[in-house]
Amino acid sequence: MILKGKKGLITGVANQRSIAWGIAKSCWQQGAELCFSYPSERLKGSVESLIQGEGKSAPLFECDVTKDESIADLFARIEKEVGKIDFLVHAIAFAKREDLDGEFQDTSRDGFATALDISAYSLTALSHHAVAAMNPGGAIVSLSYIGGEKVIPHYNVMGVAKAALECSARYLAHDLGKQGIRVNIVSAGPIRTLAAKGIGDFNKMLSISENRSALHRNVDTAEVGDTAAFLVSDMARGITGELVHVDAGYHCVSFSFAEEQAKAG
Repeated sequence: MILKGKKGLITGVANQRSIAWGIAKSCWQQGAELCFSYPSERLKGSVESLIQGEGKSAPLFECDVTKDESIADLFARIEKEVGKIDFLVHAIAFAKREDLDGEFQDTSRDGFATALDISAYSLTALSHHAVAAMNPGGAIVSLSYIGGEKVIPHYNVMGVAKAALECSARYLAHDLGKQGIRVNIVSAGPIRTLAAKGIGDFNKMLSISENRSALHRNVDTAEVGDTAAFLVSDMARGITGELVHVDAGYHCVSFSFAEEQAKAG
């Protein structure tokens, strides 16, 4: 129960396969009280159903992260209805489908701006407003993927957005450290989520990850959730500005070496 007595905001839940939902379940298991944000009325019912399915109740707040006034209103309502929070989970990302097809060089100007705004800048914007709504010793965790570090075919502009997200987290860790707030990133292996449907050859990505990872398997949302729960807890009070891979060791194996081994074996 490492989160007993802690309150947190979870963003980005779309359905039961969402990594954000896996994080929410792990946080609940560790004793946290949660509230959730949703981007539009279309998704509110889905989030409500998931919460009720767990036998839980939790405040829900609408927030459009592309609008500063919506973010400010989110945290004003949280402080009024929930009180101060102890952690924020940022699990928001979006890129236009057409910009995930073909080659990165074909990315549209508008598509590039949209992906960077929603997938990367939203962390900065949410963090900026979260500071005043947080108790001392607060924590922020966001989600990335190895496509932000290395070229993953078909990940395209989302990889660039994740790289910006990871760098933003380090700068935020520096700035918010003055208030005792920690900022970390979990880089998860490929998981079948709603967002993953927009990535070409995703099944191949899953297969390659399973074959090349050190543990020779893929990860699930519960494993990512448990890591995030640890990072927002006081157990991780000395960790900030960190990128933690939860990918069964895929990131630590040389791709070329793995390929040669596969051919030989």
